[in-house]
Amino acid sequence: MFAQDFVYESLVEYGEGGVIKPHLAESWDISPDGKVYTFNLRQDVKFSDGTEFNAMVAKKNFDAVLANRDRHKWLELVNQIDGVNAVDEYTIEIIFKNPYYPALQELSLIRPLRFLGEAGFPDDGRTSEGIKAPIGTGPWVLEDYKQNEYAVFVKNQYYWGVKPKIDKVVVKIIPDGETRAIAFEKQEIDLIFGSGLISLDSFRQFRDSGKYQTMISNPLVTRALAVNSNRGPTREHAVRVALQHGVNKQALIDNIFYGTEVKADTLFSPQFPYCDLGLQPYAYNVEKAKTILESAGWALKAGQEFREKNGQLLELELCFDSANNVQKALAEALQGECRKIGVKLNLIGEERQSYLQRQKDGNFNLIFGDTWGAPYDPHSLVSSMRAPSHADYQAQVGLPMKAEIDAKITEVLLSTDEKERQDLYRYILSTLHEQAVYLPLSHGTNIAVFHKNITGVNFDPQRNRIPLVNVDIK
Repeated sequence: MFAQDFVYESLVEYGEGGVIKPHLAESWDISPDGKVYTFNLRQDVKFSDGTEFNAMVAKKNFDAVLANRDRHKWLELVNQIDGVNAVDEYTIEIIFKNPYYPALQELSLIRPLRFLGEAGFPDDGRTSEGIKAPIGTGPWVLEDYKQNEYAVFVKNQYYWGVKPKIDKVVVKIIPDGETRAIAFEKQEIDLIFGSGLISLDSFRQFRDSGKYQTMISNPLVTRALAVNSNRGPTREHAVRVALQHGVNKQALIDNIFYGTEVKADTLFSPQFPYCDLGLQPYAYNVEKAKTILESAGWALKAGQEFREKNGQLLELELCFDSANNVQKALAEALQGECRKIGVKLNLIGEERQSYLQRQKDGNFNLIFGDTWGAPYDPHSLVSSMRAPSHADYQAQVGLPMKAEIDAKITEVLLSTDEKERQDLYRYILSTLHEQAVYLPLSHGTNIAVFHKNITGVNFDPQRNRIPLVNVDIK
């Protein structure tokens, strides 16, 4: 996603504090009924091949996404767009089926509604099977790429905005975190930026050595486990609640994150709109967790380490991305936490595609699934909970009130009344909290580690953006 953000741009941009700012659109108007958005486009924008960005090519990009709606139905914005018109050379009109309050936020997303140059389109105009070339209006151009090895970006000579200070960026694909750390020490890498790329032990060593510069962003997302209400022992509400009480989150913060993240008690941080609900946290209490399991019939027999019921072992699978150093460390710690309450936690670390496939198929008891942060939370993530190809849907599908949750999600996204919207979010988020289908662990951050000759490193409110325009080398 960060690479797409290098190359392609949006009509509007999500800024600090959630302020929506002009970008490829200089200004916009919204009709009184909330169904028509008219965008006045910048007239000084060119694609990286020198061709002009205008209303016709903007409409062509919208039409390509709308022709492939099924792929994008997780995003309610795409479902709600009825059509797009090019009013004149530099004006486009987006017509909605209903008023849709998060429209501007979702138009700022990295995908799917950004803009490809005319020459990048396949002959049939459809981009669902790929494109001819990555031609965008962004500050960078993809110059060279070798799968699983590297990608090279160079400065876009036609860029309309603030031009990058450096001429070239080489993104190195190094699968192993320790290898990344060694490459950084050898000065084969100038900057490590993101989450899970190196172990937090390595980050702490770099930070404490005094040889390098390190930074930690403000909290951006919630790091959580999706708990499957439709598979094995986690079908039982009691088992899901016991897991909530059985994890010492503060110990994870202190011993794994070294204070780089803060404890999370709810799926969304209260800082996000409609999420400050005063939900009662599940307090860490091993004895309470044991009592809940005992009451549900999961007995711990003398001399045994793990609980049983009707001859079945209380055994769960926790799936994680084997290349993500933080997930791996957390999985190992959670295995120990679960052992204390008599739960056997089997760890399944797989390469990313297999891990993502498990999310889609529901082939897990517990699986890592962060929230998406700004500008997605809560509306975009809540919208995706209705899509079977998402881990959130799979975690919730065993709930007796799943159909009602989905109906309330559809209702809240189309609500035009602020009080009604808050009440609907209260139902959705409090129900998910009470049903314990998420185990929030921490509010995740991005980290940056870079050599002392590098300047201008900063963070963006969006987790998946790497703002390199102001980065320079002394």
